[in-house]
Amino acid sequence: MTSAALTAGYACSEGCGFTASLWDVVYRCPRCEGLLEVVHDEAALRAIPAVEWKRRFESRFATSRLPDGSGVWGKREWALPELPTEDIVSLGEGRVPLKPLPRMAAELGLGSLMLKECGVSPTGSFKDWGMTVLVSAVKHLRSRGTPIRAVACASTGDTSAALSAYAAAAGIPAVVFLPKNKVSLAQLVQPIANGARVLSLDTDFDGCMKLVQAVTADTGLYLANSMNSLRIEGQKMIAIELCQDLGWEPPDWIVIPGGNLGNASALGRGLDLLFNLGLIHRRPRIAVAQAQRANPLARSFRGGFQELVPMQAGATLASAIQIGNPVSFRRAVRMLRAFDGVVEEASESELANAAARADREGTFACPQTGVALAAVEKLAASGVMAKGSSVAVVATAHGLKFADFKVGYHRRTLKDVTAAHANPPLELPADLSAVREALKDLG
Repeated sequence: MTSAALTAGYACSEGCGFTASLWDVVYRCPRCEGLLEVVHDEAALRAIPAVEWKRRFESRFATSRLPDGSGVWGKREWALPELPTEDIVSLGEGRVPLKPLPRMAAELGLGSLMLKECGVSPTGSFKDWGMTVLVSAVKHLRSRGTPIRAVACASTGDTSAALSAYAAAAGIPAVVFLPKNKVSLAQLVQPIANGARVLSLDTDFDGCMKLVQAVTADTGLYLANSMNSLRIEGQKMIAIELCQDLGWEPPDWIVIPGGNLGNASALGRGLDLLFNLGLIHRRPRIAVAQAQRANPLARSFRGGFQELVPMQAGATLASAIQIGNPVSFRRAVRMLRAFDGVVEEASESELANAAARADREGTFACPQTGVALAAVEKLAASGVMAKGSSVAVVATAHGLKFADFKVGYHRRTLKDVTAAHANPPLELPADLSAVREALKDLG
């Protein structure tokens, strides 16, 4: 079954006029080398009233059966409208909690602070949202006879986990390029467990990215990084689901960690579609948060969004965004300009303490989410975020994927971190009076 009346295709994001079918194997514009984007027939989408879109999406959201029960494929007309249902590869991605942090909000003078917990997902990160679309498209391409031998990606961890899981579900070989000794053990073991061919390379993410682009110039290997705009089509659903969570009323601010910046541009695409089709009636402001040691977008922002100057990303606890030459830089800048956006950065202590502060309200924040929460603290303190603002943070991964970060924080062994909220266990003799003494200040 397909949505025959709705169509989508590739177009050059730089506006040079190049277009292509979604079933062509192409990642960049052959005319100007710009990244491509998926362009939907908005006139056809607009012919369906906003109230009907809301009814349709909410009806599917109420079921647990796939693919309708997927947070992505329950909105499939806005992703790949011409994809046959039998080629959908879903692991139940999306439909993740929106968790309030009322104590942190009150301390910062905000009206509300919420975490969109994208780590509560099949492989523990937001990457699942985009990878389900990409791997489904590859499955369809192979069914059409396109000679794709395998899918491949460079990764700092989460992308490799998502690609490997979805490729395994589809029965498609996967190849993963990882920077040696720069990925957490939990992230490394996921692609291994899912049967991917894992190449641990003596370089950083940017070096892995150069190699995977060279390898996938052979069209038999399909590029699965976020420069592939099919990924963006799934990831934009995070913004759409967030607004649905809030009764189709966006918050004042949305804050998201930024590394390769595909997710930042995806956020803008989702919000644009919601606004253009009348499901929301105002645009939120957007903040992209970067680790201070991997901050090329923040540096550009301070210079009035001057052209990207690639940098050698330094070692940071936020290893998933340790990227010095982000592929989606230009797309992210366009999004930030359209949404009156800002860029903020966080030091190692700031990101670690912000994550620990949120954990005290029942979450388990990864270091990348810590970067975003630290950005909220700084933007609220400086007045950029007005008192009483409603703020949603996209939590990009689950803290369980970064257990060493959590253990090191509470043991106070993390380099360059002053752990303000460390909570190590109390070592006591097995003696009732000692236990009572340790508990007397509770409550």
